[in-house]
Amino acid sequence: MAAQTILHVTDLCKTYITNKKPTNALRNVSFNVDKGEMVAIMGPSGSGKSTLLYTASGMDTATSGEVMLDGENIATLPKKRLANVRLEKMGFIFQQMHMLKNLTILDNIILPATEAKSKKRSRKEIAEQGQMLMKKMGISEIAGKDINEVSGGQLQRACICRCMINDPQIIFADEPTGALNRSSSDEVMEMLCGLNREGTTIMMVTHDSRIAAKCTRVMFIVDGEIKGEKHLGEFTDGSNIRDRERTLNNWLMEMGW
Repeated sequence: MAAQTILHVTDLCKTYITNKKPTNALRNVSFNVDKGEMVAIMGPSGSGKSTLLYTASGMDTATSGEVMLDGENIATLPKKRLANVRLEKMGFIFQQMHMLKNLTILDNIILPATEAKSKKRSRKEIAEQGQMLMKKMGISEIAGKDINEVSGGQLQRACICRCMINDPQIIFADEPTGALNRSSSDEVMEMLCGLNREGTTIMMVTHDSRIAAKCTRVMFIVDGEIKGEKHLGEFTDGSNIRDRERTLNNWLMEMGW
């Protein structure tokens, strides 16, 4: 059976105007992401990694091009409709773990679900799903705590729970382990790999080849253009991470990393 494409990007361009001069952050970028893939975007600083992630997810406005998600070109949607699509069909994880200080961890997690009007659920049902996700991520004990009372690793796992609360079709992650120590980074990636094995599609920006080696595929971007991609295959419990990382690093060197 052929893979089902969940995200189809065609000729995506992003141009910024700086001092009245145009800067092309993305140049006619085209790619597909299939359902169930975990795709990493890598490249040098300033290459356009985050711009690509934000533009492909509708967080930033494309200058031109198409971004097809579930039959809609989100690059041209009205703001209100785009906000609904992001809320109900996408999940987001960032390096900086943005949560509201006046809410408990659980209330932060379930907040997007209370705003998703098309998914009619009672607050009790939403809270139960939030608690189930926290149990799955191994953080049930912090449900009633404030965000300044938990570790960075716990907070990032809570952010994963929050991004899953509306059962997104795809998760966009920008350096999701960048602010964490090695131990917490490994824990968070274990959670993301687990979600991916269960069928969740993930597209992430990372500078860490050890993190990217756990992805299905790696795209390498330079000066706003995708210069190549490396298929690594599914990362399973039996995979040798050192071999995958060695293979990826050799390819990155060939690409000029």
